[in-house]
Amino acid sequence: MNKSIFSALLVSWALARAAAAADTYEIDPVHSFVLFKVSHFGAGYVYGRFTGGLSGTVSLDSAAPDKSTVEVEVKTDTLDTGFAQRDKDIKSPDFLNVKQFPVVTFKSKSVQKVSDQQYTVTGDLTFHGVTKPMTVQANITGQGKGPKGEVRTGAEIHFTIKRSEYGVNYGLPALGDDVELTVAVEGVGK
Repeated sequence: MNKSIFSALLVSWALARAAAAADTYEIDPVHSFVLFKVSHFGAGYVYGRFTGGLSGTVSLDSAAPDKSTVEVEVKTDTLDTGFAQRDKDIKSPDFLNVKQFPVVTFKSKSVQKVSDQQYTVTGDLTFHGVTKPMTVQANITGQGKGPKGEVRTGAEIHFTIKRSEYGVNYGLPALGDDVELTVAVEGVGK
């Protein structure tokens, strides 16, 4: 075989392989949030968020979605409900116990593509020292170029957990057991 034809085939194969490889994104903590709401005495809701403490990596392989991975970490001391005393109470050993449990983590075990805009992600959620399996729907919210030409992709996930299943029982049932969460992430392509 001619050396130049062999080189061209090798380069073509390498380019095709690179194009088919997974897209990897680092979560941008400045543009990513975990929002929550929980019932307060059955009369209303307490809303809050974790900001600036969200990190992780998402690797999406469109050619082989089952090879995709998601790893997310949230620093519990970044909780903000807009009221300092309530934040202190929620960070205390009665609720989050941020000194003993400084992070909440999610690590995927499988990713399935539902459509170009939706993925089913199954993995382990570790919260308050308890690890439980969880399946969520991740919805791609869009993709664009950042100010430096970097590729950015966004996603949102909505789900509910029962805090009692993770050993956070203080104030039940007056303070809701169900915690509704929205995880909104923006990833920067690597």
